[in-house]
Amino acid sequence: MTAPDLQKKNRRIAVYCVATVAFMVAGAFASAPLYDMFCRVTGFAGTPLRATHAPGAAAPGAEGEQLITVRFNSTVAPGMPWKFQPVQREIKVRPGEEMLAFYQATNPTARTVMGTASFNVTPEKAGQYFNKIACFCFTEQELGPGQSVDMPVSFFVDPEMLKDPKTRDVVEITLSYTFFRKEDSTRVSDRGGNARPVN
Repeated sequence: MTAPDLQKKNRRIAVYCVATVAFMVAGAFASAPLYDMFCRVTGFAGTPLRATHAPGAAAPGAEGEQLITVRFNSTVAPGMPWKFQPVQREIKVRPGEEMLAFYQATNPTARTVMGTASFNVTPEKAGQYFNKIACFCFTEQELGPGQSVDMPVSFFVDPEMLKDPKTRDVVEITLSYTFFRKEDSTRVSDRGGNARPVN
């Protein structure tokens, strides 16, 4: 093999190596958003789905009616100074019925603090049937010094959960939120996600 042929071959290998590294770096940066999108679309890992409206529940007392107990859980991440808790600990819901629950957050500090919430559902297998219509977790929240707010979440449990052999035994679902401190002031808007002040 002549020197020019060897140089051409080395350049081709170098281009392949650079392209492979670039592809791997891009994949690493894209993996978290893609995994998050996958979870939101499929309900994988207990991620609740999003919906625009509830399908409607059977009339109260209907034959075969099954009530699901939805429990509410809350935590704050290290470094987040807020007090954060559900207003009610649990409610009974009929599958298909839109329900409204509230969490309360208080900023006990002397300065404005922004936060963003992450959420999940347990058992994880129920995640694909737990649908949120509106939620404070879809937006960043800002609380001024000493401010308290009630934060709404509107949701329903898909009646299809009762037909799925893997989930028809589920009678309790826990909706958990964790609030993280957000230093960035970028806002994201979504229907019904705004907190309302507590009087």
